[in-house]
Amino acid sequence: MGKVYLVGAGPGDPDLLTIKGMKAIQAADVILYDRLVNKEILEFAKPSTKFFYCGKDPNKYSLPQEETNRMLVSLAKKGHTITRLKGGDPFVFGRGGEEAEILAQNQIPFEIVPGITSGIAAPAYAGIPVTHRDYSSSVAFVTAVNKPGMSKDAYWEHLAHGPETLCVYMGVKRLPEICELLIRHGKSIDTPVALVHLGTTASQKTVTGTLGTIVEQASEIKNPAMIVIGDVVQMRQKISWFKEQVADLEMTLP
Repeated sequence: MGKVYLVGAGPGDPDLLTIKGMKAIQAADVILYDRLVNKEILEFAKPSTKFFYCGKDPNKYSLPQEETNRMLVSLAKKGHTITRLKGGDPFVFGRGGEEAEILAQNQIPFEIVPGITSGIAAPAYAGIPVTHRDYSSSVAFVTAVNKPGMSKDAYWEHLAHGPETLCVYMGVKRLPEICELLIRHGKSIDTPVALVHLGTTASQKTVTGTLGTIVEQASEIKNPAMIVIGDVVQMRQKISWFKEQVADLEMTLP
């Protein structure tokens, strides 16, 4: 019987990969990796390592989760050491819990290697702390897709009156609807909002506004991007530190 490492590859910057994650890549003879994994970290693997792409592209054909589960079980039963690489953290909207459950059901040894999730890292690289004693003592990491069995209104009403900071994953295409629902259920139209595209990478771009303005201001922002909603977004004006692509280009203009 082999072994599976479910590894969080971090938010994009290869330097944010954990040491334990790097060791799992080095130990693997098979690596299954997702779409948002920075390919640079695959260079830590042994020359003989075999790679399988298991990405889920929302605009193209994606490998079904069931097929990924089958591959993990089959390869492990053949005695392979497998590292399953996921962008961010495997247990934060990464379906790592589902894969761990399948492995446990098949009595396959596995380890969980947490990674830095983009919900923390992307705002940090944009100069936005997700908590701050003057602005927010609570934060929620949420997906733009409401829970099964819960209506959109119930889901966003709960969030509109919940944590002071919302970090929304996979929400760019639904940004107009998200803003409308939060405002409808009591969130101020002037609540600050930021979208961080390709956070922590050399292509990072951040756009800020409010619930009432961000849809128009961020019209050119595409996936992948993290949406941050709350008063903490105001801190970007004070502690923005990472030189983003647009800022660098502006510095070179005559």
